Amino acid sequence: MQDYVFPSGRRTAAVIGAVLTLTAVGLGSRAQAASYGTPTLSLSASYLSGAVGATGDPAVTVTVAQSGADAAALTVTVTKSTRTTVATTADATVTGTGATRRVAVAARGQGYTDLTVQVTGVDGRTVTKTLHYAASAAVQGASGTRYFTGSSDASAAVDLGGGYVVVADDESNVLRLYDRSASGAPVRTWDFTSKLGVSKEIDIEAAARVGDTIYWTGSLGNNKDGEYKSDRNTVFTTTVTGSGASTALTYGRSYKKLRDNLVAWDKANGNRYGFAAGTATGQVPKQIDGFNVEGLEFAPGSTTTAYVGFRAPLAPAVTGGKALIVPVTNFDKVLSSGSAAAFGTPIELDLGGLSIRDIRKNASNQYLIVAGSWAADDNSDPYALYSWDGVAAHAPVKRLDLPTSDPGGWEAIADVPDLTVSGARAQLITDDGSADLYGDGVEAKDLTHAEWKKSRATWFTVTN
Repeated sequence: MQDYVFPSGRRTAAVIGAVLTLTAVGLGSRAQAASYGTPTLSLSASYLSGAVGATGDPAVTVTVAQSGADAAALTVTVTKSTRTTVATTADATVTGTGATRRVAVAARGQGYTDLTVQVTGVDGRTVTKTLHYAASAAVQGASGTRYFTGSSDASAAVDLGGGYVVVADDESNVLRLYDRSASGAPVRTWDFTSKLGVSKEIDIEAAARVGDTIYWTGSLGNNKDGEYKSDRNTVFTTTVTGSGASTALTYGRSYKKLRDNLVAWDKANGNRYGFAAGTATGQVPKQIDGFNVEGLEFAPGSTTTAYVGFRAPLAPAVTGGKALIVPVTNFDKVLSSGSAAAFGTPIELDLGGLSIRDIRKNASNQYLIVAGSWAADDNSDPYALYSWDGVAAHAPVKRLDLPTSDPGGWEAIADVPDLTVSGARAQLITDDGSADLYGDGVEAKDLTHAEWKKSRATWFTVTN
């Protein structure tokens, strides 16, 4: 043993082997070979939604650190679940190394649970964070289903290439960009409220793309209480640059008189479809004789004539009536220069007594139509998918009945595959705004956390 003495003659320390013992200067403690800080733990999101039996549910990124320590030496675990019928700690999987880990949860049952995520430092000290997890029930076609989170009221969708789609929400003026193959939050969002000069949602219900321009339309109808809201009488454009995850949207122009043009046109033609009555004060839009637009697509080979598809009225407005399309023959000029809409001969399609909830075509002028009820009870009325060639004189062909036992109403078609190819699949998206996703009686649109709101996107085989 060797003593070290300061010039004052005070003995201050002794070295025994490799251990330094502090014996003076009032410290009286043992120094460690290294000094570590308190571990840190952060979650990319505090709220997470999954589904029973889901494939590709979203995960949470966990970032950990401890000063003086290699992040790879830290341990991340899920140590507690407040409701094990929803998910146990064994249902949570931690992957990754270093400073970044991921926590994924395989839902055991519908409902909510709080999961405790813990990091353990190299010196045994721990820090925890709470992950608030919600699980929706199992659905049909779970393996081909993904969930787009951040919003629950998907109402229109346009494919942007590279496996990405932009989705509108009828409860806001926000457009969201999603990876079509994955469940999770949007990769980009655009809120056009200020550009549109509106104070409320315009009730976006349909869209169509020509080149780099996407046309979006509000429902044009009254609100659910039968009140006229001018913001809903809005059609607008966005310009697309880039593609896939790098897509950018910029605001173009808007037009706010299409409803007025349609009513005037119908009056001039003997009130054939009752548009004036359907837009009258007190008239609820989602009635068999109401007024509500939910489809928009361009005519075969055209960049000027747009098909406006109606959820209501039926033609005639009786049980078993046909679905109505009104062609706007100068739709490009309506938006580019504010020209009053001009109309072609209306088209009435036999969709088995159902109306148009979305219509989409591909570059080969092959159309798919989501047919559903004019009524508002989305979770009980029938839905079907039809194909069509866009020619007024030709009848649509029923491809399949869509499942209705799961929450949400079928509202949007992401794109149309080549319908001449066997086994072709189309991705359809639901509006889950009125759905009780987690079994607590709360509609999805009223959930307090955006991460728990979601719409369901499911792939269906549409050809033999």
